[in-house]
Amino acid sequence: MSRYATIIGTGRYLPEHEITNETFAGWMNEVSPKLAEVVGKFEASSNIKTRFYAPEDWATSDLAVEAAKDALKDAGITPDQVDMIILGTDSPDYITPACSVVVQEKLGAKNAGTFDVGCACASFPTGLAIAAGFIATNPNLKYILVIGAYLMHRLADYKHDVLSFFYGDGAGAAVVAADDKPGFISSALFADGAYYKNWGIYAGGTAEPATIDNVTSGKTQVRLVTAFPPEVNNEGWPKRIREVAQNGNFAIEDIDFVIFTQVRLSSIELVMAELGLPLEKAHWIMDKWGYTGSACLPMAFDDARKLGKIKSGDLVVFIGSGVGYNQAAVAFRMP
Repeated sequence: MSRYATIIGTGRYLPEHEITNETFAGWMNEVSPKLAEVVGKFEASSNIKTRFYAPEDWATSDLAVEAAKDALKDAGITPDQVDMIILGTDSPDYITPACSVVVQEKLGAKNAGTFDVGCACASFPTGLAIAAGFIATNPNLKYILVIGAYLMHRLADYKHDVLSFFYGDGAGAAVVAADDKPGFISSALFADGAYYKNWGIYAGGTAEPATIDNVTSGKTQVRLVTAFPPEVNNEGWPKRIREVAQNGNFAIEDIDFVIFTQVRLSSIELVMAELGLPLEKAHWIMDKWGYTGSACLPMAFDDARKLGKIKSGDLVVFIGSGVGYNQAAVAFRMP
């Protein structure tokens, strides 16, 4: 009998400490009044109005565990039933060991194998595709927990770097389960490594190990070196969605809902128009939670699902972009 992967539960976690644009603009004003003006421009272009920060004694794994608990409760299973944890993040607890191992321990998922996916904001759809493949080919696997988590403000000079405007903390998760009816339909992955020097944390790894000098100079913190051209998303997202439709043998007009990387509402509006899909078939959360990076797709998915925007039988496409850059799209039919 064929085995298919389906999504049976979702969850999210949002920290309690809110940082409004007014608060953030105040921080930037102490650096330079010109930076405070940039905050207003960023709000207008992105639709981000606030963001939330985790407590200073928390790590990314703590956010991931809370979202995982919420997803497991929604799916009606317990941590010891999880066979695998796939965690996507570019703000891990450590360079090594993997963040997913820490999550396994804190969650009490003692029977789960684990690994991290490092595609930044493309990690969640990549993780969904990987989970579907594992379930289809391994009869011993029943439940896989796919998590996206982000705590980038801790790796940024957030009171002095205006790009920190975008960083909000959070986590989202989905439980992917084996079923006899198709849930997973298709995927499409793309990368362009020519952009690897544009944005990242460039000291602290093997290319440039951490030293007193580069820690002091801020090189172990996240930084934007060169802005990505808008075509990366505005042209790349429609291409990936058309590819995932072709790979899954369905038409664009068959899509019931699209979950995008949550960085700029204007990009979502442009791409939906390009695809000929009504904006009502998309959902956005950046206005109320900020840009939550690796966590934004599962958080938006959980929010849309629990608001009743996504229903049983719907064809949902996820499309994510991550620095490097990576892009990933995946299509699922909701059970």
